[in-house]
Amino acid sequence: MLAALIWPLPALVVWGLAWALFLGLAHLGVSLVVALLAASCLGVALSVLGKSSWRRLIIAAGFPLSLAISGVMSVSAWVWLLPLALLLLLYPINAWRDAPLFPTPENALLNLPDYAPLPPEVRVLDAGCGLGHGLQALRLAYPLAKLEGLEWSWPLRWLCAMRCPWAQVRQGDIWQADWSVYTLVYLFQRPESMPLALEKARRQMRPGTWLVSLEFAVPGVTPHHTLKTPQGRSVWVYRHG
Repeated sequence: MLAALIWPLPALVVWGLAWALFLGLAHLGVSLVVALLAASCLGVALSVLGKSSWRRLIIAAGFPLSLAISGVMSVSAWVWLLPLALLLLLYPINAWRDAPLFPTPENALLNLPDYAPLPPEVRVLDAGCGLGHGLQALRLAYPLAKLEGLEWSWPLRWLCAMRCPWAQVRQGDIWQADWSVYTLVYLFQRPESMPLALEKARRQMRPGTWLVSLEFAVPGVTPHHTLKTPQGRSVWVYRHG
């Protein structure tokens, strides 16, 4: 997997793929502008392999910048804004305050029902579902639950819905959403997001419901239980009320 490569190898591989697509399309007689857009779209789509906002930006911007420097094509200045627009579409600015796109390992939540048991048919939310890895892990843990995902980025929401057709996936802001209807909310956010998440859960969720966080704990708050994933990561389980 490209994401497992040592940085900057993921960026170099993506840039190479984008250049190969651009040159291949140009060789077939496709318009250079169309080839630029196609190769830039590939770079933006694969920018999710970056493990930080800056790395994703570097991966996405590498091909169009290198093309501009190379002087291979001369087009209107506005054309060079299109790759940036694509990146902002994938990761809107107000979503960058939340977690980078780190996938939840498929088996990370298998033991969660032992400590946060749920009755059948309850609603479970993956807040910031990205490409759906958390939803897939939740499905293995709670096969009878009604799984829902919420994702700010429209392209990621669409891809997640394609990958998880058995879940209800919506576009929206996790911090503006109503958590009162959920029995369990799962997050994989940033450390600084966790106090806000717990405050929101305490304010909106019913007594006896659950807030679960992969990797990051709420500072100064004792969890109901802490699990270890097969990969050695911590799963922090908080019970409301």
